Amino acid sequence: KVVGVGSVGTRAWMMLLSGRDDGDPLFLQAKQAQESVLEPYAGRSEFTNAGQRVVAGQRLMQASSDIFLGWHRISSPVDGVARDYYVRQLRDWKASADVDNMDPARLHLYGRMCAWTLAKAHARSGDRIALAAYLGSGSAFDEAIADFAVAYSEQNAKDYAALQQAVKDGRIEARVGL
Repeated sequence: KVVGVGSVGTRAWMMLLSGRDDGDPLFLQAKQAQESVLEPYAGRSEFTNAGQRVVAGQRLMQASSDIFLGWHRISSPVDGVARDYYVRQLRDWKASADVDNMDPARLHLYGRMCAWTLAKAHARSGDRIALAAYLGSGSAFDEAIADFAVAYSEQNAKDYAALQQAVKDGRIEARVGL
């Protein structure tokens, strides 16, 4: 199984468990979990097991998580080193939208659905009372978001102009007029 960029160099195990008969398999995956890349900046995690940290994050962000999601620390019989793992059901149900063949209306709808899903996941991860207390009742946060949005829009326009110039110069190929 091919792993993502963040998993390169870590251990991953596939486990086959049998159910009531040979036609009832259960595949689990145990993936090594390492300390968070944020620890040098944000301090040590409250979790003593990196797998538990990953599981807690997944449960927080997902509306419905895997019933087999868990964590464990295992000492290797080869080198004696204890490593943290998280376990989940192995399913290859991942799918991807074919954005290359979407018309502009469908691409716009797909973008809105992705944005809504991401916003909902992030909204689940925060304590609304703590956030409200932190932000206060002033307009500083609103103004900061508006300033960021304007700057982001301007950068987007510059990037698009650079893309158009690269297409015109023949440095990259693009399909236009979809």
